[in-house]
Amino acid sequence: MKTNMAVWDRAARAAIGVLLVVLTLVGVIGWWGWIGIVPLVTAAMGSCPAYTVFGFSTCKKCNDKS
Repeated sequence: MKTNMAVWDRAARAAIGVLLVVLTLVGVIGWWGWIGIVPLVTAAMGSCPAYTVFGFSTCKKCNDKS
């Protein structure tokens, strides 16, 4: 897959994903917190399928055609 996420986007997704999973593990939120695995995976891959579908990218270097 082609990278379409900037470093700040990947970091934000990773932080949100970790937060959701940890809150689930300690019992603060319910089972739905496991959805945090999705942003963790997309952050690790550097590519967001939804961005691809909508033709969006936060990665400036990836958008340069030069």
